Amino acid sequence: AVPGSTVELGCSARGDPAPQVQWHKEHGDLPWGRHEVDREHTLRLYAVTAADAGAYVCTAQSQLGTAAATTFLHV
Repeated sequence: AVPGSTVELGCSARGDPAPQVQWHKEHGDLPWGRHEVDREHTLRLYAVTAADAGAYVCTAQSQLGTAAATTFLHV
């Protein structure tokens, strides 16, 4: 990603019952005040900086189990 740009990271999780989806950064916190997660579980990072680079993990959990996927952001 280009520094200062907005990045969208998608996460598709379906099930019955619908799973709860959460995002976190593998080594650190999501950028405070510069991120949001929409109803489709897409994580948006605004005005990215080099400090935002790293692994981001999407975790979907329901009473049937847990699944996780990791994506890497390079700035």
